Amino acid sequence: MNNKSYLGGIIEAVKSLSIGMKTSLKVFFEKHETEQYPENRSTLHFSDRNRFCLEMPHNDKNEHKCIACGLCQMACPNDSITVTSEMVTTEDGKKKRQLVKYEYNIGQCMFCNLCVQACPHGAIRFNQEFENAVFDKNKLLMQLNQPGSKVEEKPKPAPAAKPAAPAAAAPKAEAPATTETTKKEE
Repeated sequence: MNNKSYLGGIIEAVKSLSIGMKTSLKVFFEKHETEQYPENRSTLHFSDRNRFCLEMPHNDKNEHKCIACGLCQMACPNDSITVTSEMVTTEDGKKKRQLVKYEYNIGQCMFCNLCVQACPHGAIRFNQEFENAVFDKNKLLMQLNQPGSKVEEKPKPAPAAKPAAPAAAAPKAEAPATTETTKKEE
């Protein structure tokens, strides 16, 4: 009785193995529909909503929009942003805050987008660069403002022209309607 159950088990195992092998061979020779990451780097596209790495865009004059208000630093829940600023005196004699260093630690960042939403001037945004794997943790600490960069200067609106003075009032001749009204009153 043991021999029949032993042989029956072996037959069931071989039958199950052949079904599995048949399925595996069928899938192995089919055309693949999925895209594989390393091979499709050139055609890879992500949605604009994806958040990969924070950046501070600069224009061709090396100017950025950051005014060093520190709202992004306060909004960051795990302190991955450090804004260093200094007070400078402008030509007008007013004191103004100026950005010295904008540090971003991508190793601590949880990509929550709170910093981007808190920025009143749109000075920072998330880009589409997602390959951030490094062997040294110090390489994850980035300075977003470029050396020698400065704040974008918005064109100052021209002073509003003063309204022209009204022309000297000439003596008014009485209108005929006024004359008629006067006659009726008499």
